[in-house]
Amino acid sequence: MKPTRNRKRSGAATAMVIAGLALISPRAALAQDDGHLRAQRQQVDAAIVRALEYLADRQRPSGAWTLQNEGEATSATSLAVMAFLAAGHVPGEGPYGDRISRGIDWVVAQQQPNGLLVSERGHGPMYSHGIATLMLAEAAGMTDEQSAKPLRAALERAIKLILESQNVNKSRMHAGGWRYQPRSSDSDLSVTAWQLLALRAAKNLGCDVPAENIDRAVEYVKRLSVADSGGFGYQSPHSPSPVRAGTGILALEICGDHHAPESMAAAEYLLTRPLRYNTHYYFYGAYYCTVGMFQVGGKYWEETRDLVAVDLIRHQERDGSWTARTGGERSAGLIYSTSMAVLALSVEYQYLPIYQR
Repeated sequence: MKPTRNRKRSGAATAMVIAGLALISPRAALAQDDGHLRAQRQQVDAAIVRALEYLADRQRPSGAWTLQNEGEATSATSLAVMAFLAAGHVPGEGPYGDRISRGIDWVVAQQQPNGLLVSERGHGPMYSHGIATLMLAEAAGMTDEQSAKPLRAALERAIKLILESQNVNKSRMHAGGWRYQPRSSDSDLSVTAWQLLALRAAKNLGCDVPAENIDRAVEYVKRLSVADSGGFGYQSPHSPSPVRAGTGILALEICGDHHAPESMAAAEYLLTRPLRYNTHYYFYGAYYCTVGMFQVGGKYWEETRDLVAVDLIRHQERDGSWTARTGGERSAGLIYSTSMAVLALSVEYQYLPIYQR
């Protein structure tokens, strides 16, 4: 699928095009739109199938998946598991059921005494913890009651750590958010968003997540809104980017603050400064922008869906993977980028509870 390119036309040619369009009935135009969406969905379906085959073939004997520079990792394993779940596969059933279950079990086995779900070394364990906690909450809702018991026990400990980390004494600017370490005294938008996704998914599952903690996090995210241009900053209300816009939108939407002024300003920002494939942290942005704009809906979702779907379909490798072009994403490796691509492409399936409006 290739995007439509604008071409200059002569006045006569333009008039002919306008006259022709006038003859197209609304029903015929709708049929054309439906045909476009069906074709796009078929391409998306095929891309996801190929990507899952790639991920399945690269699961380690332990049940884990790897980050390129870190080895077996709770973050990579959790993202890969969620990619399968987002495509409609469930633990213990179907062609990927055993792989999903082994991945979940491996993540649970990595939990540390303080509740931290991290195996890999890195400067930001709360990233991995938030991702793994989100995965456990999503997976527990798709697992039979008996099998879900160890998942729920691990999830409760993981949520307790997230809440304790938020309660660390911080300045007003950083209060309510999260940062790289459980005891960090500052916060940032990116780490905060993963913890909010995890808390929301756990709350949907019936875990005890006080509303006061969610409210404080919402206030923190809103303080990062950039007033003059829209979007969100990273640690202060400055330097917005498409990736941060999507992150802020999703953080507020999944907390129930639907169509908040800050979110809508960021959605408008994304329409004029859309995510591009050469954007730094593109795959991260593809996930947050698609899920966030899906929650917003309307033209915001439609334009984002079409743009991201075209880019991802065009750049998928023959083996089913995706390769990040820039910075930290490139060094994270193909499991990360491929999993994030699947999570972005599968939003409309709504198999993951966190995707549902």
